[in-house]
Amino acid sequence: MTESGKAVTASAPADPGRLLEEAINNLSLGVVIFDHNREVLFCNKRYMQMYGLTPEQVKPGTPTSELIRHRLKLGLKIRTTPEDYIRERVGRDIALDTTVQEFTDGRIIAYTVRPMPDGGGIATHEDVTEREALHARLKQQYELVREQEEALRSRNFQFDTAINNMSQGLCFFDAAHKLIVCNDRFIDMYDIPPGRVGPGTPLTEIVDLRYEAGSFPAMSREEYLRWRTNVAVSNEPKDSIVELMNGRTFKIRHRPMPDHGWVATHEDITEQRRAEVKIEHMAHHDSLTDLANRVLLNERLEQALGRFQGRQMVAVHHLDLDQFKAVNDTFGHHAGDKLLKIVADRLRGLVRETDTIARMGGDEFVIVQAPIADPNEATSLAQQIIEWVCEPYDIDGHQACVGTSIGIAVSPGDGETPEKLLRNADLALYRAKADGRGTFHFFEPGMDEQMQTRRIMEQDLRKALPAGEFELYYQPVVNLQSSEISGFEALIRWNHPERGQVAPATFIPLAEEIGFIVPLGEWVIRQACLTAAQWPEHLHVAVNISAAQFRGTSLTSVIVNALAASGLHPTRLEIEITESVLLHDREATLAVLHQLRTLGIRIAMDDFGTGYSSLTYLQSFPFDKIKIDRSFVKDITENTGSLYIVRAVAALANGMGMAATAEGVETTEQLARIAAEGCTEMQGYLFSKPLPVGEIERLFLPKREKPAAPGRPQVA
Repeated sequence: MTESGKAVTASAPADPGRLLEEAINNLSLGVVIFDHNREVLFCNKRYMQMYGLTPEQVKPGTPTSELIRHRLKLGLKIRTTPEDYIRERVGRDIALDTTVQEFTDGRIIAYTVRPMPDGGGIATHEDVTEREALHARLKQQYELVREQEEALRSRNFQFDTAINNMSQGLCFFDAAHKLIVCNDRFIDMYDIPPGRVGPGTPLTEIVDLRYEAGSFPAMSREEYLRWRTNVAVSNEPKDSIVELMNGRTFKIRHRPMPDHGWVATHEDITEQRRAEVKIEHMAHHDSLTDLANRVLLNERLEQALGRFQGRQMVAVHHLDLDQFKAVNDTFGHHAGDKLLKIVADRLRGLVRETDTIARMGGDEFVIVQAPIADPNEATSLAQQIIEWVCEPYDIDGHQACVGTSIGIAVSPGDGETPEKLLRNADLALYRAKADGRGTFHFFEPGMDEQMQTRRIMEQDLRKALPAGEFELYYQPVVNLQSSEISGFEALIRWNHPERGQVAPATFIPLAEEIGFIVPLGEWVIRQACLTAAQWPEHLHVAVNISAAQFRGTSLTSVIVNALAASGLHPTRLEIEITESVLLHDREATLAVLHQLRTLGIRIAMDDFGTGYSSLTYLQSFPFDKIKIDRSFVKDITENTGSLYIVRAVAALANGMGMAATAEGVETTEQLARIAAEGCTEMQGYLFSKPLPVGEIERLFLPKREKPAAPGRPQVA
């Protein structure tokens, strides 16, 4: 009832679901809703109209793959096969994505998929054919207008630049050699007073103004006018480079006109010429020392060989600095660079103007000494170089010392081409370094053969490891107090298939030089650990570690992995290093040694007494053992100097709680003396030479009895 008392009849509420469906069916967008199984839940009428589908074809439960297949039949353009396309569309996760689909009938439909919380999705399809066509037409019109505007702007810009904003000076002259027009740049370039030049000014007057301003080349006014007139009347294009007396350099491009006048551009290329000269210099000189580089060296050497013939000769000196790496490692690369500059200056002070010094890179130099009448001149220069280079260097308050080794090749006997002479000088340098460094050596024909032999050995060495040609021998280490074997030192042997057993002294230096010592050393560590793990637990095994192995970053992991793989306890492994290991990156090396010591691995200083024998090494790291070199043990019974050295080292070791091992003990007299001087261990042929593992185990390990006392060697 209302307030007036009249009855009101209520209408039935509208069905929201039906209203929503009606609204969706009247959308301009085609709509498809599908579940997580990619099956249709709902499809509006617009979608069916767009693709010509019947309600039966899009009824609930219809796989969306069927809808895609239908679109393909309608001519949907794709780049893959239909099955691949359907599999890719249906198989991927549902995510917000819009795809523009093109059909062969020209229609373009934008297809957008949105995910739904239940894992399904809703897809809308919008026919954008007309919109895209309109957009394309508008874009085409826009591009056309933009291109027309750009062309007009470009023409205007080119005109303005040519007349007023050119970096070059520009001038037009008529057939009577009178000025038609010139730009301000032309006036400025030649320092002509403003207002003195205009249309109709004769060329002769302009030349006079230039001579007054000092902007003229190294020729008289008449000579210059004659030259310019000849260029003009020739009616041919011509480019000229003109250097002025004021230091500027101009490039003049003369172009004739049909009416017998001409147009010319004047470009200031002073800085360009200077840059070209600088670039040319940089292309032929070393950036650090300003010496010639390889390119210029080859040019100069080729010129020298062509110029100096007959009785005159050309000597090529190839220099390599000794101990230069130690300077870099000790004082840093900055100091090394300074040293190289000083070396370059010293070399400049030794050569003549006709000679050439080049830096080949690193610490290598080459001097072309040309001409010489006798090889003695090359000898004299080499001796001076060695003397001057060896003088100490003051580098930022630190004194550094290096030496040099020199290889010399002399034409024509050692070669008549730059390549041959340089190669032979390099071979001679290799011999000089092998002879102990700090010396020079002339090329000899046999050096080439030796180098070929070395290369063959290098190739064989690299193949030997995978071929299984290496073998470890073991030499017993005897405790002098108990007369029992305390362990063995692993020593590598190379069983070459053609040469037989190659001595370590032959291939180890080469392996270190070419970097092969690192993989070879890793193999030794693994093999020694595997072998020692089969021995009684009271025996240790010693392995030599080179400086090159410390320069890498994997030594600790290699040793740890070898111990883990073999099951050998870390306390049974002993590594032997020489003082040279501590010369390079001492702090990093000590850090590695402390890591290994923490694991329980024993550390021994090998060949103590033959190098620097610096006590700071023993102070900076607590070694477990000092090994006295065999050279002192050999002379201990005859040479009091060797005796005192053995005595001092043994006392030092005992005082610091280290073992003292004497190497190379071969006689009972030597044994008695080292024992009396306080050595705690011995190693040498008196007890046993290095033997293959089978012999070691047969002679010393099966019975596990106390070995014969040193002095009565069991093995000859």
